Amino acid sequence: MSNILVVEDEIIIRTALRKLLERNKYTVTEAGSVQEASRHDLSQFDLVISDLRLPGAPGTDMISNAGDTPVLIMTSYASLRSAVDSMRMGAVDYIAKPFNHDDMLRAVKRIIDKANADKQTIKSSKPSHETGGMIGSSSVMKSLYNRIHKVAPTSATVLIHGETGTGKELAAKAIHTESPRKMKPLISVNCAAIPETLIESELFGHEKGAFTGADQTHEGLVAAADGGTLFLDEIGELPLEAQARLLRVLQEGEVRPIGSVKSRKVDVRLVAATHRDLKKLSRDGRFREDLFYRINVVQLILPPLRERGKDIITLAEVLLERYCQEMGKNTLKLTPESVQSITTYTWPGNVRELENAIQRAVILSESDTEITHDLLDIDLDLVMAADNFSVTNSPAAAEADEDLSLEDYFQRFVLEHQDSMSETELARKLGVSRKCLWERRQRLGIPRKRGTAKA
Repeated sequence: MSNILVVEDEIIIRTALRKLLERNKYTVTEAGSVQEASRHDLSQFDLVISDLRLPGAPGTDMISNAGDTPVLIMTSYASLRSAVDSMRMGAVDYIAKPFNHDDMLRAVKRIIDKANADKQTIKSSKPSHETGGMIGSSSVMKSLYNRIHKVAPTSATVLIHGETGTGKELAAKAIHTESPRKMKPLISVNCAAIPETLIESELFGHEKGAFTGADQTHEGLVAAADGGTLFLDEIGELPLEAQARLLRVLQEGEVRPIGSVKSRKVDVRLVAATHRDLKKLSRDGRFREDLFYRINVVQLILPPLRERGKDIITLAEVLLERYCQEMGKNTLKLTPESVQSITTYTWPGNVRELENAIQRAVILSESDTEITHDLLDIDLDLVMAADNFSVTNSPAAAEADEDLSLEDYFQRFVLEHQDSMSETELARKLGVSRKCLWERRQRLGIPRKRGTAKA
């Protein structure tokens, strides 16, 4: 039987919700404020249902207090901003008051079932909050760690997908470190950083006199990785000629330097990474289809920072401590305003952007105790303008008022723009992940129309 904590200051609503949940076989504990709720051991609950507006402290404080326990936010002030803010801060979902009993029960069951499934996934993986330098304990990161632990001991080729700054090279290092090849070299190559005229020579080597300027024999990075791992970052930028040579390395296990008539046997495990859609590039003739299918053995998807929940604060605190030590400063703390800024901002540059912001703040800080919001240089007004779906001038926004629920905004915006926007664009404008967009489509009965813009 699942245990639920209901935090609601209005006794009538709190009592009604308790009776509803108890009729459906849930064990319910009540609290009238965040302070009262904090007297309980929140880790003993399977779910916290909290009102947004509470006396003393807002219901969003329950998100940080609850730790790994999911928090469902209730609000009679179902404005777009309050709902999006609470979910950005880590709430699993929100529900508007007055709520339909069936909607509440469906939300509770869905959240608890997902939490239980995540716990089972975590139990089956190594209990780690950090793997190969990657930091985070969110469910998406634990799932990623589990996948790395499974694929690393094998010889399978791995293709890593992720936005810029998500840590693709760290994932490659983790795979190498946990593999039988860990005592051999890991050679990392950024394919986008080497000119097309030099990439083949750098990767596969050349013989003396093979071309103008080749005044000595050059081994090449593939041969240098013999017995170890070759990490090709941004493999989508590799020229077609170099792709053909790489395919031969993978299929035949041999490399032939430019200008040589002899091939050399090599034993190299390939880990490739990209932020581009290689399948689409293959269809467009810009990436060899046979190479795509050869490297697409095991995929790892690195989540963007905006989808990693409380990992954002964990990362920020780890980076803050690291840069304070590097610069010989006392360990600084983030002010509440700084925490709010960090959890609200969408971080398009992901972990790399966060790292730069923390480093800059430590350098510029004149305080011995804290990092203030202004040092992070995050424009929250700009953030909130973007989060408001960028539809201020649209007909839907003109009709909307502060009491319009997020569901209404969602439905209107999707119906108005789904014929002209891809799923990725819709999700970005809505300030949610593509998975969340899909789930809300299903829940609200708004399936994608055939012929809409492709993702």
